[in-house]
Amino acid sequence: MLWVLQYVFGIYWVSLGVLHFVVPPGLPAQMSWMYELGFTLHAISGTLEILGGLGLILPAVFRMYQFLIPLAAAGLSLVMVGAMIWHIDHGSFVTTGPLNIVLTLVMLFVAWGRGVRYPLGTWKGTSRKRLAL
Repeated sequence: MLWVLQYVFGIYWVSLGVLHFVVPPGLPAQMSWMYELGFTLHAISGTLEILGGLGLILPAVFRMYQFLIPLAAAGLSLVMVGAMIWHIDHGSFVTTGPLNIVLTLVMLFVAWGRGVRYPLGTWKGTSRKRLAL
């Protein structure tokens, strides 16, 4: 289950990060806050989300630098804390807050899971299929 969260949320974060750079017109009301962000915040949050999403996926795929997975997940949870502060300041926390909280908790779970409970590359004597988890 942990690897599913890693890959699904890795794709989610990369997609959301790209969206910061190509904000299309006509976003749903729940995402209208994206029109209020300045260029600098779009660039910072978009870059962090893309790097974090890639950090969830690439180390596991290439089986290199797997210690980056929990760091990427923890970093994305910090991005969400920053997003919550921004939404509280701009009065949009009521609509976005629950999603921000859930994303923060999921990223903290992935950070704990890959950092403490099931770190990749540390199982000895297990099958190759088990290492792919």
